Amino acid sequence: MASLIASLLPYILGSALVPLQIIIALLLLQSPQQGLLKGVAYVIGMTVTRLFQGVVFALVLGDAVADTAGAGGQGPVMSTLLLVLGIVLLITAYKKWQKQSDPDDPPPKWLTAIDDVSPLQALGFGVGLPLIAVKLWVFTLSALAAIATAQLGLQAAAIAYFLFIVLAQALLLLPILLRLVLPQRSQLMLERLSTWLTTYNRPIVVMVSLVFGLLFLQSGISGLRA
Repeated sequence: MASLIASLLPYILGSALVPLQIIIALLLLQSPQQGLLKGVAYVIGMTVTRLFQGVVFALVLGDAVADTAGAGGQGPVMSTLLLVLGIVLLITAYKKWQKQSDPDDPPPKWLTAIDDVSPLQALGFGVGLPLIAVKLWVFTLSALAAIATAQLGLQAAAIAYFLFIVLAQALLLLPILLRLVLPQRSQLMLERLSTWLTTYNRPIVVMVSLVFGLLFLQSGISGLRA
């Protein structure tokens, strides 16, 4: 299990560092009405979707990934996913560097309207984002493939995937905890963090996408050549 968690770290970090999901969470938490409830609903929505993705993957591709994995290897399915992930991230880095629009970015009006959403709508945002954000999809699929490749058994695999979800959403859970522990002081802190992320969203996405894109591309090519 420990070695599997270590192998999941790149996917955990890559998924956790997608700025858009953090910005949305911070904006919801700063909402003057029911901000905390909206933030919690948003994270619950993301968790539900990721659990659903895990179930679907296990039913559709889980056995195929495990069967094609060689002894100590990642197998062609896992290698292909890594290759695709690397390409997607490198394309994202290039587009952001060229100041082209990212398909995962919502329209500006969508972000400005977050203050007016209800907790139920925030739940819907959480449910929908992992389904439409390509980078989140590929990180999750790659993590699921890595878990299937490890062939740990159903219970251990479920625990490993749940740990992936929790750690991948750590940067969403921390602001919620901050809001709970420091309800007054956290407002200014969250506002500053949201402003910083919005301001530096482009260089963050470029750097994260470039580093992880090259890492996954190399790993995918190496796996297919093995």
